[in-house]
Amino acid sequence: MLSTAGLDANPLLALERLLGQYSRPGELVRTGGRVTEISATQYAVRGLSGAACIGDIVEHRTHAGLRSGEIVRVTSDAVLVSPFESTADLGVGATVFNHGAIRLAPDDSWRGRVIDALGRPIDGGPALFAGQASHSVRPPAMKRQRVDAAFRTGVRVVDVFTPICYGQRIGVFAGSGVGKSTLLAMLAAADSFDTAVIALVGERGREVREFIEDTLGAGNLAKSVAVVSTSDESAMMRRRAPLTAMTVAEHFRDQGHRVLLIVDSVTRFAHALREVATAAGEPPVARGYPASVFTELPKLLERAGPGAGDSRGSITAIISVLVDGDDHNDPVADTVRGILDGHIVLDRAIAEQGRFPAVDPLASISRLAPRAWSPSERDLVDRLRSMISRYEDTRDIRLLGAYAPGADLELDVAVRQVPLIYEALVQRPENGRSPDPFGDIARHLKSKEAPDAGPKP
Repeated sequence: MLSTAGLDANPLLALERLLGQYSRPGELVRTGGRVTEISATQYAVRGLSGAACIGDIVEHRTHAGLRSGEIVRVTSDAVLVSPFESTADLGVGATVFNHGAIRLAPDDSWRGRVIDALGRPIDGGPALFAGQASHSVRPPAMKRQRVDAAFRTGVRVVDVFTPICYGQRIGVFAGSGVGKSTLLAMLAAADSFDTAVIALVGERGREVREFIEDTLGAGNLAKSVAVVSTSDESAMMRRRAPLTAMTVAEHFRDQGHRVLLIVDSVTRFAHALREVATAAGEPPVARGYPASVFTELPKLLERAGPGAGDSRGSITAIISVLVDGDDHNDPVADTVRGILDGHIVLDRAIAEQGRFPAVDPLASISRLAPRAWSPSERDLVDRLRSMISRYEDTRDIRLLGAYAPGADLELDVAVRQVPLIYEALVQRPENGRSPDPFGDIARHLKSKEAPDAGPKP
């Protein structure tokens, strides 16, 4: 029996102090268990099954401090935990305690900060102030506001061919080395938003500071929250980073902010889901991906969009998709494309020609573009697409020398003007934003057109 003499007049408080290392504020004791099996990515704990749920956070103490993980599987005699840190300093028989479900508590003061997937600051600044805990409730479909207002990103090829509206969810689909991160950086510089939340998932460690300090800059960072999980972190950290970013974005949306959410990339999020799920025993169903991956993707992406009720707040999501092997029909790309409200496709052949952003205007589409174009702009874009299609379809014929000017007047116009349109769409970050994309294209065509060049598009 534990003696409480000389410790406190209240025996319950005395007992809680004796067990202080095992208790949380407001609780007498924690539910605990012991480690029975350890692998490189997960470990099993016996004794928690009766009071554990999938998603609960557990904690254990090592010589390096407290370590935590998340329960990913529950059986009758043990739970399986995927750790946020390495399992190298964990031994069989170690005591593990259940903390219950995690509750992130974002606050307005988080703007200008860089945090990790668990909401801890990693920018060397002071501790974060905790606001009200978020429960991440998705607005019901029939209570969401309608998407009806467009904005300018400042990127000509996007504003002309795939315009974006507040509350829209659009994907940037590209293979590696095609300029995806550069395009995302240009989109992140849009000044049409109150707050930006940027999730760097599985990013190269050396590029994090470059993106935050050079691409975003001090001005844009002041209104942004960056959530970072680099490629060398555990699968659980990479899995949680987009969820943390979405929770932060929801907080600001509920405050009435127009929020820009950028996730780079959702493919690495899917890879982390696959790694955790397969280690937990789920069988693969599509190219090595377990079924739970395709359940979690819409759960994340559907949380973005316009707010509910009378709130003007919205989350405009720009989601990058790293296309494995340039296969735009791989399971992750195909699933995400069906969830989002449009897709911007970057083509390696265009990048090899030195045209950046390497957007393929024929393969890219915004499902909400009719709400962004005026009638005259819609007619012009249709004409531009038609000319580009005619130009690309006859490329092989022209290379073989089978094209004869004068035989097809529409093709003659396309051959003269499409290269000039391509020139007008070239834009690099150092060129700045384009507030009038249609005017820029028209002025470029006019400046390059010879007096007898024929009709304009």
